[in-house]
Amino acid sequence: MYSDLPADQLVHYRGSQTQPEDFDAFWEQTLAEARRHPLAVRLKPVETELATLQVWDVTFNGFGGEPIRAWLRAPAGAAGPLPGVVQFVGYGGGRGDAHENLLWASAGFAHLQMDTRGQGAGWSRGDTPDAAGSGGPQVPGVMTRGISDPDTYYYRRLFTDAVRAVEALQSLDLVDGARTAAVGGSQGGALTLAAAALAPDLAAVVAYVPFLSDFPRAVQVTDAYPYRELRDYLAVHRGGTERVMDTLRYFDMVNLVPRAQVPALFSVGLMDETTPPSTVYAAYNNYAGPKELMVWPFNGHEGGGIEDETAAVAFLRRRLAGPGIA
Repeated sequence: MYSDLPADQLVHYRGSQTQPEDFDAFWEQTLAEARRHPLAVRLKPVETELATLQVWDVTFNGFGGEPIRAWLRAPAGAAGPLPGVVQFVGYGGGRGDAHENLLWASAGFAHLQMDTRGQGAGWSRGDTPDAAGSGGPQVPGVMTRGISDPDTYYYRRLFTDAVRAVEALQSLDLVDGARTAAVGGSQGGALTLAAAALAPDLAAVVAYVPFLSDFPRAVQVTDAYPYRELRDYLAVHRGGTERVMDTLRYFDMVNLVPRAQVPALFSVGLMDETTPPSTVYAAYNNYAGPKELMVWPFNGHEGGGIEDETAAVAFLRRRLAGPGIA
């Protein structure tokens, strides 16, 4: 059922979030600190049962110089340079198995699937710990991990990992660094938009039903997890609302996407309770670059499913056209 704003209001909705004065300085300092550590990209070939693809187990240094795992998949025998796609994973998942998620490499891209630190036990296996930790209380999940301060908040580390993943892919001899894109759904969609705002030289991005947008509205209009984790936390830490909401301003897509200039493809499900459609529209309407939106009136958080994915392949084929892809 529809439980958000009417369609004629959604198309104009830009969100209710405010921006900290030191927003740009916060992210410039965060990324400068991360880049003091070498990327140190390590690739180890993986033996698989796949006849048409080759796979590598990848490690690179993310936030704090901490090792982040990934899979790199590419067409078998490809010498490059290929167009590259970094993919980010939805909430609770990890990079999974080497034999999973074969669409992008099968379509001719070099495909780096980043593991998600401290996640990967909900629905897809992960291999990267959140070594930085944070201290302080949290409810189950990662939405409130370190939330008392922007410096310690979990998503500071994860957004930085996402930027470093883009840089890691662009550094590979197999990849044409000028033809790289990012893609993801839900939490992965948020990481994709954060990369569009913060990472250098991306050519395009695709964000399905993106999460982490317009926090002030999200916590009021949905009872679904993961946003519910914030409500659960504040129901116990009753005096912490102002501090928590101030932290979230640094990680809200509404504040990040005005800094994104590359072409973007979004999707939204108008019956989505996990990422309410108004929050997706807030991200879309504030996005500064060229953009397209796929609207699914009768779908929830699954969005367009396989139709989102096939549209994404077609979109990135157009944006990353050149040697190595038809």
